[in-house]
Amino acid sequence: MHPKLEPLKHVIEHHDSRWGRVFEFFILFLVAASIVCFTIDTIPNQSPQTELILDILEYSIVAIFSIEYVLRILVADRKRHFVFSFLGMIDLLAILPYYLALGVDLRMLRALRFMRMFSALKIVRYNKAMLRLKHAFHIAKEEIILFLITALLLIYFAAVGIYYFENAAQPEVFSSVFDSLWWSVITLTTVGYGDMHPITLGGRLFTFVILMIGLGIFAVPAGLVASAMITAREAEMEREATGAEHVHPMREHPQER
Repeated sequence: MHPKLEPLKHVIEHHDSRWGRVFEFFILFLVAASIVCFTIDTIPNQSPQTELILDILEYSIVAIFSIEYVLRILVADRKRHFVFSFLGMIDLLAILPYYLALGVDLRMLRALRFMRMFSALKIVRYNKAMLRLKHAFHIAKEEIILFLITALLLIYFAAVGIYYFENAAQPEVFSSVFDSLWWSVITLTTVGYGDMHPITLGGRLFTFVILMIGLGIFAVPAGLVASAMITAREAEMEREATGAEHVHPMREHPQER
């Protein structure tokens, strides 16, 4: 990389300087402004003046995003790696529809760019919290996978059960197991929109059983993650205590030599 690009790289990729933080929060502000413009643009019967203002704002924001994307590629150590990385693809998808006129509005994907805020907030305890959460998911990975498999099987069995109870009484509502899967999901999650509900005695009793299961089963992941978080926190405190014990006393107080 050319030496003249080093200051620019530090501003764009690092947030431990004043201008780095200014740049990052300026981009985040533009992300928020773009989403607000997109939301306002969905209101019907806009006046020509409002549409003109929204168009000018959108084109200006896209131009800045395009410059930012090019600069990020320019200062990246591994340019191909950045282009095909998750955030690199999000940056590209945020501007690509305006140049290719794909007819598909992908502007809402810019909301994912708010993920960069975590790297902008260089506060130690937040970084430690994110690491603990990652560690917690790693600890409970097998249990979470087992729960997801169990939940999917339960959703399917519930759909099959309600199909056999309600198909004869409501053939237009519970016409197949595939249609019953929607009822199974909203019942097990205790949402219950009411668009599909049993009318037979057997179906209602079956629904009661599924609701009772749903009330308990979807609390399992929260308990798993909470337990894993406690384990991760205890492991972190143990590492910190062990590290403190191994600090040489003469290094703690060099002036006492």
